[in-house]
Amino acid sequence: MEGIFHQLLVGFGHVFQPVNFLVLVIGIVLGLLVAVLPGLTLVMGVVLALPFTYSMNVIPAIILLTAMYVSGTYAGAWTSILFRVPGEPIDVPLLWDGYPMARRGEAAYALGWTLVSALVGGLFAAIVMVLLAQPIAKIALTFSTPEYFAILFFGLASVVSLGGSSLANALISLFAGLLIATVGVDDTYGAHRFTFGVPLLADGIDYLVVMVGAYGLGEVFIRMEHGFKSPQLEAVGNIRTRLPRWKEIMAAKATFARGSATGVIVGLVPGAGATVASFLSYGIEGQYGRRRDKMGTGIAEGIIAPQTAATSSVGGAIIPLVTMGIPGSGATAIILGAFLLHGLQPGPQVFQTSSHIVYSMFASVFVGILVMCLIGYFATKFLVKVLELPEVIVSAYVVMCCLLGAFAARNNITDVWLMVIFGIVGYLFERFRFPITPLVLGVILGPLAESAFMTTMISYSNDWTIFFTRPVSGPVMAIAIITLIYPVFRQLRRRMKNA
Repeated sequence: MEGIFHQLLVGFGHVFQPVNFLVLVIGIVLGLLVAVLPGLTLVMGVVLALPFTYSMNVIPAIILLTAMYVSGTYAGAWTSILFRVPGEPIDVPLLWDGYPMARRGEAAYALGWTLVSALVGGLFAAIVMVLLAQPIAKIALTFSTPEYFAILFFGLASVVSLGGSSLANALISLFAGLLIATVGVDDTYGAHRFTFGVPLLADGIDYLVVMVGAYGLGEVFIRMEHGFKSPQLEAVGNIRTRLPRWKEIMAAKATFARGSATGVIVGLVPGAGATVASFLSYGIEGQYGRRRDKMGTGIAEGIIAPQTAATSSVGGAIIPLVTMGIPGSGATAIILGAFLLHGLQPGPQVFQTSSHIVYSMFASVFVGILVMCLIGYFATKFLVKVLELPEVIVSAYVVMCCLLGAFAARNNITDVWLMVIFGIVGYLFERFRFPITPLVLGVILGPLAESAFMTTMISYSNDWTIFFTRPVSGPVMAIAIITLIYPVFRQLRRRMKNA
């Protein structure tokens, strides 16, 4: 243990060297900017930064990319909470409770909870990353595609139960999202599905187009219908950066613990990343939280759960990267490329040959989280002032972001038109009380679940019982099925009482 702390202190020494610290701050700022802009995802931002690391030394290169990874899981909360425009899938669960809080005039309070959640989740994961890297990596090594599918299935099942008062509407919305996700060329067999002979549909429908259209543009259409006359908010001049009180934080300690643990565990699963962690943590809170019946109405737990999970997944994803050379997320796959570009192969041997580089990376996570939260604290008071603008101007800005985000995804004007179509779909869903959440969830997680399912079927000779017989996937699948059935049982019991 003393050796670990000594190596970590050496890592801090490298991080606080003037050049390396400047690189870290630049990485944090770039990650925040990328996360705020719809269309530029976290992974895309790290990819764009990778070429600039070619001429760097290995330590500043790894620090830059790690800092972008850390801050990229946080800043998207700003647009999600203020405008209902998620920068990327990570931020979708945040708007379910964050946006209603902002519309009640509690934008600064919602952003304050986001800041504290990112701090707690990030520091928790960083500590776990340092102390338990190798033991946890050995456990994660036993995970395969059946476990991955079970986790995704649990995420889909748990969020469906939060889709609204009507389970039928939630299921219809989810299946619509899963159907949209199948458009394009099948990754396993190369067959065209639901393209109807249209070449542009062969590339599929990008989840960003659906997400930005249904949430962002759909909300603008709703406001337009009401003549841009939403209920009057608290005067912006009276809003300050409002961090939750210590008593409030302690009251939500169970939510912090669940979210942080979920993020680390999901981060360990190769390919899962912050998106799965965010959705899954929100679903778990909606099933087992103290105020689960109020999720989606604008409560702090709806912000804490996904944000702590998203930020803590960073530490979880880094563990298999440095100990086994297996990236736990898309961003860590890019960081793995940076290691390889500088002649380093992550794995157990790297702790003997280049431990100072690994622990510099660990230290950059600690420092990066603190710098990120410091910047976020001072930025919040300026961000909430946007609510002072007339609603029609804010809506115009949202439309501009939606159009740019849809086009930037694949530089295809067709995506812009598709985004408008899904904006209309989002508007109609709101009008007829169909939840949008399961639709977007199906589009995002559907391809991941399908890939894990098909790979499992091929690997295990089409034996579907493998999902229920393995020691990890079996219990997860059982919990997922119970989660899916329980709302039906609850509704039947309620009807019997009222009969």
